[in-house]
Amino acid sequence: MIDLKLLEHLESYLTEARKEKFEWVLSQRTKHFTVATEDVYQLHNTSAVMRSCDVFGIQELNIIEEQNSKNIDREIAMGSQKWVDLNRYHSVKEAIKDLKHKGYQIVATTPHEDDSLLDDFDVTKQSCFFFGREISGLSQDVIDEADCFLKIPMVGFTESLNISVSAAIILQHVTTKLRQTRVNWQLTEEEQLAKRLDWCKKTIKSHKAIIERFYET
Repeated sequence: MIDLKLLEHLESYLTEARKEKFEWVLSQRTKHFTVATEDVYQLHNTSAVMRSCDVFGIQELNIIEEQNSKNIDREIAMGSQKWVDLNRYHSVKEAIKDLKHKGYQIVATTPHEDDSLLDDFDVTKQSCFFFGREISGLSQDVIDEADCFLKIPMVGFTESLNISVSAAIILQHVTTKLRQTRVNWQLTEEEQLAKRLDWCKKTIKSHKAIIERFYET
């Protein structure tokens, strides 16, 4: 349970504009969709995907680091690492098992499978969009475990897009369509309160000392 009195106390250190921004952004956040990147080698690609998650209201990003393990590039992420929750996995199988347990269908994004074009994708289903390595794409494990395949329509000679560009296009499209449905896609009240508290801590530099004093009184 969230300590509402502590939340109220911490928010007293924020400007009204900041508090209103937090509440508005949280009203647009969703866990109905999430994203998974599989062993992406170029650090700027993962950082850019995180930035797109923030921009389009995706609260969680899942990073699979079976071969490549790196920190988020703060300059490219543009501060989005504060606002998007990051889940790290050491193997593809571990990630898929956990995501399916959470209720997500596994959506393999690939230009080489004929399952669903972006315009035809059913946004009412809780989905995790998997994006693969820059050169080789998704692993066979993801292909084998995928519940469906999704591709972006292309009419040029180039067969694929950069992972961060693909993620941005897909997320913009599916979140726009999702908000036009009657699906209950928003974070729960408890989840929103938890993020307000988390974001306060990430915003107020002296939050640890403030919290200590709060509980001493």
